Amino acid sequence: MSPFAPASFPELPALAGIRLATAEAGIRYKGRTDLLLVRFDPAASVAGVFTQSRCASAPVEWDRERLAGGKARALVVNSGNANAFTGLKGRRAVELSAEAAADAVGCRPDEVFLASTGVIGEPLDPAPFAAHLGRLASEAQPGGFLDAARAIITTDTYPKVATRRVRLGDGEISLDSIAQGAGIVTPDMSTIL
Repeated sequence: MSPFAPASFPELPALAGIRLATAEAGIRYKGRTDLLLVRFDPAASVAGVFTQSRCASAPVEWDRERLAGGKARALVVNSGNANAFTGLKGRRAVELSAEAAADAVGCRPDEVFLASTGVIGEPLDPAPFAAHLGRLASEAQPGGFLDAARAIITTDTYPKVATRRVRLGDGEISLDSIAQGAGIVTPDMSTIL
């Protein structure tokens, strides 16, 4: 465990319209969660900032192309395999993963956003997505952000979470954030959701 790990983690409040579920899908490691499904009911407005690398991963390319649609019904994140530098196999794995998520939550594949983090250059097997996403869709619950942060860990030694309440106009909003990446801010960014 890193000496920078906090002694405790903040309690992130459940957010209306967001349900989460995680699974041990065996994408790279045994005995740890490595698959996260986030359901948005109703559809969420989407914004994104992406790496400036000209060699972006297949999930980054997928998300960039769908960002203009402005809406998401699901976000699927896996750890253990970045699905980067995987060419046509990587693009096909993204398509199959998006289709599995769309079937699981009852939406179109272009309403599914994907993120992968982990080893670079190894093809990502989409079979674990098809095997687990249906169950995750039915098990998804409000809250559970700390479990979600644990599911996206790669080389991190502890989950990274933050929450804030902010006054906006006459009301107040809650912001919950999970992040991963022990040392990958270069070439431009770690994964922050």
